Amino acid sequence: MSKHIVKHIGIIPDGNRRWAAAHGMNKKDGYEYGLGPGKRLLQLAKENGIQEITYYGFTKDNCQRPPEQFQAFQRACVEAVDLLSQEGADLLVMGDSRSRFFPQELLPYTRRTPIHGGGIRVNFLVNYGWQWDLSHIQQDGYPYSRDISRIDLIIRWGGMRRLSGFLPIQSVYADFYVEDHLWPEYTDSDFLNALEWYAHQDVTRGG
Repeated sequence: MSKHIVKHIGIIPDGNRRWAAAHGMNKKDGYEYGLGPGKRLLQLAKENGIQEITYYGFTKDNCQRPPEQFQAFQRACVEAVDLLSQEGADLLVMGDSRSRFFPQELLPYTRRTPIHGGGIRVNFLVNYGWQWDLSHIQQDGYPYSRDISRIDLIIRWGGMRRLSGFLPIQSVYADFYVEDHLWPEYTDSDFLNALEWYAHQDVTRGG
């Protein structure tokens, strides 16, 4: 079987609240511990020739959580975009920017923007909802997320085996890799093991 090269990776960084609770913190405090792993993963993706990467920030459904948790992950998303943009990327923040839950600081990135010379395509889903995304098809035949390409591999931390509404059109033929430990416990081997696993999958895309 020939090896398959991944071009676009989706990242579902789950487990921040569980990690905080396990370490005697308030659940809201877990989000800031996911910032470093997100930046390191982007650096590693660039080193391995990944062309595009999509991070799951927060969903429209997540906005129903207690205010202190919502405010914490909203702030963490703003800080994450700031960190990621320092690496050099073509950045797009995708989500319902007309909602009061969308961070105003991220509005400049709702169109793909080259940062620090551009480079890898980085998508960050903020106040994203799959129903919101697909609703735009009724207008011109395309989802709001039309500028995001098809995903080859989705990696989810935290042990859960579900997509949680992650880009349903782009994920239609994606392979799904799960790390059981929590996102703040990220190590480089998580990412490298996922790439190696994908390289040996029977990728047919329905063929």
